[in-house]
Amino acid sequence: MINSFLRTVSFTVIALVAVLGIAGHAPAADMELLGAGATFPQPLYSKMFDAYYQQYKVKINYQGIGSGGGINQLIKKTVDFGGTDAFMTEKELKSAGAPVLHVPTCLGAVVLAYNLPGNPKLNFTSDTIAEIFLGTITKWNDPKIAAANPKTALPNLAISPVHRADSSGTTFIFTEYLAKTNDAWKQKIGLGKSVNWPAGSIGQKGNPGVAGYVKQTPGAIGYVELLYAVQNKMPYGNVKNKAGKFIEPSLKSVTAAANIPLPDDTNKSLTNTDAAAGYPISSFTWLIFYKEQNYGVKTRERAEALAKLLMWMVGNGQRYVEPLQYAPLSKEAAEKSVKLIRSMTYNGAPLLK
Repeated sequence: MINSFLRTVSFTVIALVAVLGIAGHAPAADMELLGAGATFPQPLYSKMFDAYYQQYKVKINYQGIGSGGGINQLIKKTVDFGGTDAFMTEKELKSAGAPVLHVPTCLGAVVLAYNLPGNPKLNFTSDTIAEIFLGTITKWNDPKIAAANPKTALPNLAISPVHRADSSGTTFIFTEYLAKTNDAWKQKIGLGKSVNWPAGSIGQKGNPGVAGYVKQTPGAIGYVELLYAVQNKMPYGNVKNKAGKFIEPSLKSVTAAANIPLPDDTNKSLTNTDAAAGYPISSFTWLIFYKEQNYGVKTRERAEALAKLLMWMVGNGQRYVEPLQYAPLSKEAAEKSVKLIRSMTYNGAPLLK
């Protein structure tokens, strides 16, 4: 059923893009676009950008430096686009000096990956997650963890929590979820792309760094994008959602998290979703870029190349999303993305006709 729905969404968006006259590409040879930011979607972007180059001969150089870095590089105008898992703050938008658009490219999930003997499938509540990372739950056989896993023999093993050391949208999604669901976390740590972690939590750079450390360290637990846990063959837990159900992170449950109303600018948090079947630590990931593309030494040709790339990513490019364990855009999200891209201008005139 979900595959049928996703096919319908994909065909609808592809048809919409074709009707708008964007399906045809004729970019100049040797064009190279620069991007930087979130590591959360980097495996997907690597696949998409390679496929795009093979078809249209436009190179896209994307550096995974974290969402905070991507936002900073866009504001400095050293890249054509940034990647972020957190919608820009009012302060960041003001620093940009001109309107910045956010286009979601897919949905992803942040999962709790861990390293335990036998790799059991565990259930977590927001309270146990918060207390593990606050350092108040220190052993895997703690009664609070055991209460959610009555049929699992938990080891008397020290817990080693691992967090992102860089400014990260993955961290924003994770801490936003905890700040929404746990008062102690909200008061002591809060939310952000980087936070002051309690003593004892170990920092690692990027999703790959966290996944690698957890995989090599018995008793470790860290938060990573779903794909990194899958690629590294790591166990990851179910999380209790607002409806009181322990939800396994999957394409179906991540897509379900977005079954809520979406504003025109796509600024919508999906953490602790109201959707009864939704996985509660889900999020859009966005590409960000200036609405007015005539700045610095940027040519109209380069601006058009960016707009065409973005149209492809929310249209035909969606075929690469599901195989890499990301959830494709919903029909509503894709249609709003097309409208945002079509609002891009050069010298005040629409870039795409």
